[in-house]
Amino acid sequence: MTGALPEYELYALRYATRAAQRRDHFIGGDPHDAPMPMDYFVWAAVGPDHTVVIDMGFTAAVAAKRKRDYLRCPVEALALIGIDPSTVRDVIVTHLHYDHAGNFDKLPAARFHLQEPEMHFVAGRYMQYPGISHGYEPDDVCSVIRLNFARRVVHHDGDAEIVPGIRVHRTGGHTAGLQFVTVNTGRGWVAVASDASHFYDNLNGYRPFTRAFHVGDMMVAFDRLLAVTPTIDHIVPGHDPLVMQRYPAASPELEGIVVRLDLAPRSI
Repeated sequence: MTGALPEYELYALRYATRAAQRRDHFIGGDPHDAPMPMDYFVWAAVGPDHTVVIDMGFTAAVAAKRKRDYLRCPVEALALIGIDPSTVRDVIVTHLHYDHAGNFDKLPAARFHLQEPEMHFVAGRYMQYPGISHGYEPDDVCSVIRLNFARRVVHHDGDAEIVPGIRVHRTGGHTAGLQFVTVNTGRGWVAVASDASHFYDNLNGYRPFTRAFHVGDMMVAFDRLLAVTPTIDHIVPGHDPLVMQRYPAASPELEGIVVRLDLAPRSI
């Protein structure tokens, strides 16, 4: 490849939340237990030639089933930043847990980029165990299998470039085929960690999240996040409400809804 890589505007869109405690988010609990709510996001990278959506969130029906506070449809809300979901061509699915892999039907023109081990995982023997399958919705799994038959799933087996300036990095750990995403922005490469680090405190203290398929790989994922970014401030965790405080809103009317990750975070 020759020439400079394109730079992207990078957005995090908050679509749901739930109350939780610190003990819910760290293997072994937390000695200073206190409220620690969890936010749910989807992300979008908007460049001069490509728009790539990262994850799709869940539906209102799944929110009611799992007792999550549903704020807005994450795919329909892409319109808030000028993205028409019907025209999106590339969607990166970091993994197939319910909060990242719903709403396939709302992106009718897209192809979906997935690590092949994740597809094997959700269709394999481990889904018979509730402690593992709890994170998945069978309807979402069936949807991605149907999309595969329709040749709309792009399988990756390791790190890959999706379009110039956007890469995926397979880590596993949280699930068998988890991947995170790096995006070239005006402030350098920014990592959308997704569930490679749910919260800043998971990465900062090398404290793995409670739901892990392979704890060792989850720890290695922290190393990989740090290895592919200029500084720790270029890593954006997947569920931390602090993201909404640290980054500037996309516009005044989108305060608390959409933030710009391509702009430098502020100290809080």
